Amino acid sequence: MRLLTRLIAVATTVTAVSAAPAAAAPQLVVNGTFAAGTAPWWNSANTSMAVDAGRLRVNVTGGTANPWDAMVAQNDIPLAQGKSYTLSFDASASASVTAVTTVQLANAPYTNTLTQSLSLSTTSKRFSFPFTSGIGTTAGQVSFQLGKNAAFSFYLDNVSLTEQTPSGPIAMTNGFYVDPGSNPATWVRNNSGDSRAARIQSAIASKPMARWIGGWSGDVGAAVSSYVAAADAADKLPVLVAYNIPGRDACGGHSGGGAGSEAEYKTWISAFASGIGGRPAVVIIEPDSLGDFACMDDAAVQARNRMLTYATQQFRDKAPNTWAYLDAGNAGWVAAGTMATRLSNAGVGNIRGFAVNVSNYYPTAQSATYASSVNGALGGGAKWVIDTSRNGKGTNGEWCNPAGRQLGTPAQVGGEGGTEMLLWVKVPGDSDGNCGIAPETPAGQFSPAIAIRLVDGT
Repeated sequence: MRLLTRLIAVATTVTAVSAAPAAAAPQLVVNGTFAAGTAPWWNSANTSMAVDAGRLRVNVTGGTANPWDAMVAQNDIPLAQGKSYTLSFDASASASVTAVTTVQLANAPYTNTLTQSLSLSTTSKRFSFPFTSGIGTTAGQVSFQLGKNAAFSFYLDNVSLTEQTPSGPIAMTNGFYVDPGSNPATWVRNNSGDSRAARIQSAIASKPMARWIGGWSGDVGAAVSSYVAAADAADKLPVLVAYNIPGRDACGGHSGGGAGSEAEYKTWISAFASGIGGRPAVVIIEPDSLGDFACMDDAAVQARNRMLTYATQQFRDKAPNTWAYLDAGNAGWVAAGTMATRLSNAGVGNIRGFAVNVSNYYPTAQSATYASSVNGALGGGAKWVIDTSRNGKGTNGEWCNPAGRQLGTPAQVGGEGGTEMLLWVKVPGDSDGNCGIAPETPAGQFSPAIAIRLVDGT
């Protein structure tokens, strides 16, 4: 296993020495205790600030229209894309108010990599927000946006922003795995003389994307193990999709099928998790499975919850170095609070979190906002990933092979609004079904015509 090559085994007797203490993570915020006054913090219009009893006091004018109309911030914060950080601070107010804290670009387009609402009271509280940066810059900003309230005083102390040590499968690997057997890669190999082949290879087949595993995969344990072993040998992180739930695609119908029974599914998903074992992986669990409830009766919903909960338990227990994510639909399908309840009932607490926008087209920013709302309704403890395979031009309201769509951001660690990863979950060029611009191409079948239209955005 690749992890073992990263450990140093010492088989001889070693003389005991005192270990040097671990170096503290570098502090990215300057003067977070305000012991040196207020610099380099700055305040906007509608505020005044001063150090009061060892903490920063910001007096805020009431009646402003937006949170950012009254703010205090620090600029020149260095951030590395894909790195994990934690922002922590003590805060209170002279009255019960709501504020917003962000880590973002300090100038246009003011891209947020962390946005959190704060419920403040007269009692000082310690806040701590881990996030993965979706931007790389030396011009970052930590801000506290205090407007859209009646007049009050804001108190701030012990502000800290530090980089965190990578963990889990990301730390165990060196980038995402490019599937040499993906449908686009296979088509390119078999059609090297086609004028479209080079463009599809460059724009799609050479990029990391998910391997979908279902009934067509044969012996699921062997199929998963072989794929994950190849990625592990390359020191890369594989992304897989488990897609075999009974009654699959209940509303859309184009991708119907799945295991023949609850018992059969449990056997299948258990073998899936065992096939990964202790190797690093990312798994998206059953796209559409929590969005389809409107097309299912109560008994089917209860059975699905049992199967999904069992799946989350299997990945938790049998694949300890896998980050698994239950599918949570998309920004235009199920209300965030409702989806949070469905995720809870399906065992999301057993795994890393949830995925949004799988096989859909909603823009990354809109998807991140939706995911943040779902996470808030869950209590804030989950992580999420976004499928960006085909959202380069957003959505036109259609979901089945719509025209005019485009490839989105390739796989990366970190993303807007606290997103953990951007992934190509849907394979670009694979049909959604016999519909839209590909009425004669069944779901899951690769179409070079669809692929080229995604490259060109037509």
